[in-house]
Parts: sequence; structure tokens; C-alpha cells
Amino acid sequence: MLWTASQVLRKFSTSSNYYQNKLKLAIIGQSLFGQEVYSNLRKQGHKVVGVFTVPDKDGKADPLAVAAEKDGTPVFKFPRWRVKGKPIPEVVEAYKAVGAELNVMPFCSQFIPMNVIDDPKHGSIIYHPSILPLHRGASAINWTLIHGDKKAGFSVFWADDGLDTGPILLQRECAVEPNDTVDTLYNRFLFPEGIKAMVESVQLIADGKAPRIPQSEEGATYEGIQKKSNAKVNMAQPAEAIHNWIRGHDKVPGATTVIDGLTVTLYGSSMLGGSAPAGQPLEIEGASQPGLVTKNGLVLYGTDGKALLVKNLQFEDGKMISAAKYFSSGESSSVELTDDEKKIAEEIRNIWKGILSNVPAVEDTTDFFKSGAASMDVVRLVEEVKQKCAGIQLQTEDVYMATTFQDFIQMFVRRLRGEDQEEELVVDYATKEINNMTLKMPYQCFINGNFEDAENGKVYDTINPTDGSVICKVAYASVGDVDRAVAAAKEAFYEGPWGRMNPRDRGTMLFKLADLMEEHEEELATIESIDSGAVYTLALKTHVGMSIQTFRYFAGWCDKIHGKTIPINQARPNRNLTFTKREPIGVCAIIIPWNYPLMMLAWKSAACLAAGNTLVLKPAQVTPLTALKFAELSAKAGIPKGVINILPGSGGMVGQRLSDHPDIRKLGFTGSTPIGKQIMKSCALSNLKKVSLELGGKSPLIIFSDCDMDKAVRMGMSSVYFNKGENCIAAGRLFVEESIHDEYISRVVEELKKMKIGDPLDRSTDHGPQNHKAHMVKLLEYCEVGLKEGATLVYGGKQVDRPGFFMEPTVFTGVEDHMFIAKEESFGPIMVVSKFKDGDVDGVLRRANDTEYGLASGVFTRDINKAMYVSERLDAGTVFVNTYNKTDVASPFGGFKQSGFGKDLGEDALLEYLKTKAITVEY
Repeated sequence: MLWTASQVLRKFSTSSNYYQNKLKLAIIGQSLFGQEVYSNLRKQGHKVVGVFTVPDKDGKADPLAVAAEKDGTPVFKFPRWRVKGKPIPEVVEAYKAVGAELNVMPFCSQFIPMNVIDDPKHGSIIYHPSILPLHRGASAINWTLIHGDKKAGFSVFWADDGLDTGPILLQRECAVEPNDTVDTLYNRFLFPEGIKAMVESVQLIADGKAPRIPQSEEGATYEGIQKKSNAKVNMAQPAEAIHNWIRGHDKVPGATTVIDGLTVTLYGSSMLGGSAPAGQPLEIEGASQPGLVTKNGLVLYGTDGKALLVKNLQFEDGKMISAAKYFSSGESSSVELTDDEKKIAEEIRNIWKGILSNVPAVEDTTDFFKSGAASMDVVRLVEEVKQKCAGIQLQTEDVYMATTFQDFIQMFVRRLRGEDQEEELVVDYATKEINNMTLKMPYQCFINGNFEDAENGKVYDTINPTDGSVICKVAYASVGDVDRAVAAAKEAFYEGPWGRMNPRDRGTMLFKLADLMEEHEEELATIESIDSGAVYTLALKTHVGMSIQTFRYFAGWCDKIHGKTIPINQARPNRNLTFTKREPIGVCAIIIPWNYPLMMLAWKSAACLAAGNTLVLKPAQVTPLTALKFAELSAKAGIPKGVINILPGSGGMVGQRLSDHPDIRKLGFTGSTPIGKQIMKSCALSNLKKVSLELGGKSPLIIFSDCDMDKAVRMGMSSVYFNKGENCIAAGRLFVEESIHDEYISRVVEELKKMKIGDPLDRSTDHGPQNHKAHMVKLLEYCEVGLKEGATLVYGGKQVDRPGFFMEPTVFTGVEDHMFIAKEESFGPIMVVSKFKDGDVDGVLRRANDTEYGLASGVFTRDINKAMYVSERLDAGTVFVNTYNKTDVASPFGGFKQSGFGKDLGEDALLEYLKTKAITVEY
């Protein structure tokens, strides 16, 4: 939905780097880091004559290759450059043919022959993630942490024969935080600053200013890549040393220890400040004292008496659990019965015998349903047990989750002891006194039914666009958080109660969730106002109100999803029955935009959940707060753990991992067309996951001279300025019939002058701030482009002179078809108006359809024949006739062409989250 003004403005401005010296470059390397270095060097004006990267893996090209191929840059994918130490002649020949003046090697993992390294005029430079000469070798980042270095950093050096001993060109360093991991160091410093440094280094070379500082051997180290076989933790050392070993081995290969005779891998270490919470002792081989399994994880002690906390454990069979759940996992979860409990168990066995009269004896392995029990038998069992044991809390769902007699007794005894009660949801709130209430806003990731910090401890500020102030700090999810959330959603789908739940019971839960949203609607609307800039009254009615309606609508669908029988040709004398089943897809990812944070969540997740799927949702980075409040309400509604997971953070990191993740079977995205294309490609290359996309728009609105002028002015303004213009279906271009054009513009400007711009929480405000500063800047650039191309600015076009990100409602006239603002979406309060000749219906239709987008459109006329003629020929997913912005939960919504495919809302939306299975039975 957003356009990139920076590319357009290059036509009108000259970069400060334009006249600097430029080079012909060969990029040798791989990864997203390599892609960013490549892209930034091209932006600086350097010519990349060839990209040399690794072959495709599982049919998926490296990100560097993807970017280069898109640009038309020659790409070479060599599996190796030399064999048995000798260069491969044809590989070297292909390299030399491109005529590079400098080789740039960002994170190059291949061994490059010296006759390639030395071939260019300026030689070769390479990036290394340590402050050389310290930590030479491929595991440099890991050893920085293992050794407990207080400083990390990187070097750009003149490449040698793979020994990391060449002269230094440039170095940068940063402090190592106590709980940094490889991921946090890379994401915070090594990645972003490394890209800048590589680009700077190339320019220094181009300008003849690059140094060559010989590396000293003093302080030089070389440690090999760690293997699982030698990654065992030495527990007989101080806590900080244990912590450094674990975090230095985090993810790969993983630090191991021995617990109960089994090798266990430890992940997610952090130093523990203060005293450890209460827990259960656990013997750790070689430790100075037993560990402690607490509600927060496994506490380990060093020889100095200090402690660290480990969050996750992985067993030799690959199963990973939260360390806090060690004693409740696997076989250790069964409980020994007391004599009194054994007597009760025998009484319950007699209840089973009474119901399962066809079974000779009820054994521990007897399955209630495989023995012929039906739904009425479930009710009878529950009620008889409750009658026998007054006060026990038991539901029919419990029987479905524990179908054998042994499992039922285990569940019952835990319930009797009070051990099986749901943990109370613990929420750390950011609070704010505003709008005559105390806002209580969750700010952590929501994974597997719990709020928790991001794995790397990273946070970011979410900003109030009304005044630019910080609302609170929000967890910044990592790739590891995505993997944990997907694992939780997968387990909830295949193993948890959600997948086995009666659809009507699922609907009841969604109705309860809608009720809770309504109960908190004023709080949700206030959060939406301060986080997204939505005018409070609009947030209350639309952002929140339609979200509630959406959940109620889809809750009603839960028990109405079914297949059909199909008559087929039968081979006599056999007979066949063919029927279809509609089944949930599995784990779904949902990525939503920032213009309607809660409503876009509801549009997608309500249908997803009603169909029986589980989900991992990424809200927009700039508007995470209503999604996290929604997570809290979903837990209170009783939605089982793992069904809903919310991950605030970066689209480039979280969104990309969701697109690539092999366990996600469907991804629904609302956002810009370029990002939609990238997501679709990633989804195809990863595992061919199903995709639905609601993308950009340039929706035409045609206003004929026979319209109801009052209504056309009012609705035409709404079509542009509704929700500050941050509206995917906003009328991107108005076509006004020539005979009424001037009057129409005059009426619009007259109404704009009455519009009150200000605090969105003021009930009399008409127009609030734009969502965030970067977007407002792009809108101002958009207006500049319109003026430079010759459009007439009739009103607005400037930032409002007050704190915050306020943009004046704007009107452009005289817009010609070739202009940028006639073709590209502003996604803001900018009315773009073009005339068309009186009576030229087919001509204006051609102009209206002359766009790659097809999300929405509109027409105003009193002539029903003309209205129908035009609506049938407008190439868009939605056509509004004598109205605009009229969406309803029962009406499907989605676009054509590069506005995407798939539908939100209505019955059609359910089909996006279901798969059809055909079954043929011969009898």
C-alpha cells in the first residue's frame, strides 16, 4: 500500500555522492548481508559487473543471487573455486571475463584462489566478524562470547588466502552486553554497521584513501568451528563462564550437559540477578550444587555461588521443552496414587464398567471411545464422577483429552490435587493515564499462552504520532522467537485440544472472545488512537467495532463448515460414495499493516480460527499494542495455549522467517505490492505454502454530472480522507465530469476548511495525525513530485505547524494520466482529481482501468443503467455505487491484478483457510 518516494525524487535531486569516484565491482559471497551490501553499493553509483555466489539450495536461490538476478546483474553460482588446492580454470576464466576493478567479499564462505583475489586493479576486500587479529576463523562471533570479551566488532581487511591475516582497511567495535547472544550481536551491530562499513570501504578505495594496516601477531587467536562432540559444558567453573559457554554455542552446535544420565542441550542462557524463585532440585553432572527447575526455567550454579538461568532444553531425540516444564514432561509426568486415591480410582473403574457394558473388563489401556462409547456416554461419565466426588471440576472435553482409563485417572488425580489447574496468566503491563482511564498494555511477545521477553532481550520504542512521544518499549522478536511460536502453534494444532474440539465449542470460545473485546472496547479504541493516530470515535466504531462484529460473524460459521456428496460414474456391480471434507490447513502465519491494526487482525484471524487453524501473527512494527491486548483477551476467553501467538518486531526478520518457515502451511498478508511479491516468492521456494495477499491500490472514483452533488461531495471526501487517507481502498484518483468539475472542487475545498485537525482523543476532531513520521515525510515528497510534474495544488500539501505527524488534507487538480501521482498510491489524505469530457463514459472507463491495481472503485450517478454499465466494466474487486467505504463482515473483500488475490470477510474468507479432501468409498 505504500509507495517509495525516494526512487522518484532521484529524478529531481542529485545525490551528494554523485560526482565521487566509482568502481566496477565483483561481489563474491552470499546471504542477506551480501544482498544488502550489493544493493547499497549500487545505490552509491558503483557498477556491479558480476555476482559470484553459491548454488541454489533445495531449489531456493541465495538472497544475493535473488537481488542480482532481479536487477539483471550477471550471476555466477560456483559450488567451488578450486579442487585439491588448485584453481578450476573455467571458473577463473568466467570470473576474469567480467573485468572487475575490485572484489568485494561480504561474509564469503568459499576459499577463493589468490589469482582471483589479486586479479583486479584494486585487489579484494573481505568482511570478518571480529576485531582482527583476535578470533581469526569461521567461529569468530561464537568465540567472542565464549571468551567473555567485553568488546566485539568487525574488520574489513584486504583479502589473503583465506587465513584472515591480510592488512586491515577499517574496523568498528561495540560493547558486549551481559546477555548478548550471536543473534543479538549480529542484529544490533555486526549486520547494520557491517553493511555501512563495507560501502564506506569501497568508497575509500575508489577515492584512493584506503589504508593497509599490517596485522600484528600479538593477541592473534584461532579457534576452530565447534562440534557437538566437544561442546559439553564444564560445570566446575564460575557461573559467568558457564553462561558464556552456553550463549557462545547457542543454536549451533548447542552446549550440552548430562541430566539423569541423558545428554541434554541447553539454550537461552542469561545471568540471574537477585535470588532464584522457588523450584525443584535437579542433579546436574559435574555441577557444584544441584540445579533448580523454577517457573522461569532451569537455574544453574557456578563454583562462585552465582547463578544463571536456562530457558530451553533439548533431548537426544530432538524434542525441545521449556526448562520450566522438565518435571512435567514425558514419563516423569505420571503421578503415584495414594491408597485413598486408589480406592477412588476403583470406584471410577466401576463407572466405566457400567457404561462400557460390552467390555469384559476395564483395563488401564481400555480406550473409552474405541470401546464403543458415544457423546451421551461422555456426559454420563462426567456427571457420575462429579456425583461421586463432590467439588471436582470436570468437563466433557477432559474425556476427549484422556481417552484411556489410565490417562483419565492420571488427569482426575491431578485435578483432585489441584495440580492440573491452568496457570494464571501473568502480564507485565505498561500503564498510562489517558482518556479518563488507566490503560493497561501488554508489551511482550505472546508465545504458547504466555507473555515473555524476546529471546534476545531486545526492545524498541512505539511512538504516539500525536506528539512523537514514546508510549512504551515493546519486545523486538527474533528468529528464535518465531521458531518457538511456530512450534507452539504446531503442537496446539496436532496435539492440543483445539484440533479435537467440537466446532460448536470452538465457536462458543470465539463468541466469548468477541464479548471480551466489547467489554474492553473503550480501552482498545484508546490504545488504537495513541498507537496509530486513529480518531477515537472512528476507532471505537470501525477499528474496534468492526473487529468485534467480525469475530461474532465467523464464530457463527464454526459449526457450518462442511463438504458435499458427489455423484460419480460407477463401475457396476460395485457402488461408490464420493464425498468431500473441508479441513483446516494447519499452522497459519498472518502479517498485518499499520493502518487498521486491530481490524486487519480480526479480518484474517477470525476466519483462520473459525476454520480450526492455529496462528502466528506479526503486527506492524509501528502499531503492535492492540494486537498484544487482543492476545491477553484471547487467553482470558479460554483459547488454548499455542493457538494464538503474537510477535511484534521487524517485517524483514519476523515476516521473512514466517514466509520461509517449513511448518507454516498458509500465509495471509496485507501490505505493499513489492513486499507481497517477495513474500509470495519466499512462500513458493520454502514449501509451496498457500498465500492470500491484499496489496496496494489506486482505486478510481468516477463522478458523473447527473450525480447527487451533496452526496458526491460528502462521500468523495470520505473516499479520500477517511482514516487520514491511510485506507487501502481509498479513492486514489477521482475522475470528475467536466461540466461539474469546478463546482465540485470548490465544494470540497469549502468543506476542508471546516475540518478540525487535532488530538485524535478529542471527540470533535475530524482528522488526526499520520501513523508515523517516515510516512508523513513520504507524503510531503509525494506532493513535491506532483507539483514538479505540473499538477495544480488547490489546497494543503504541507505539514501542520504543531507537534506530531499531522498532514494537511490536500487537493490536486489538473492531473494528467502520465503523472506519477496519477499512477502511484499516496496512502494519505491527498485527493488527486482529473477531468473527463461530458458524456465520455467509455473513455473514462479506459482511464480508470489503466492501472496495475484493482482493489476497489466507485461511481456516482443517478442513472441506474449507467451505474450498472460502469460497475460491470470497472476492473476491481469491489465497486461502490453512490457510496464509498461501505464494507461489511458478510461481504467478501479483496482485489484483482497487482492488488493481490484471495478474500477477507464473508464465506469466501473461510475458503482461504480450509483445504478440500475428496474421499471415495466402494461398497
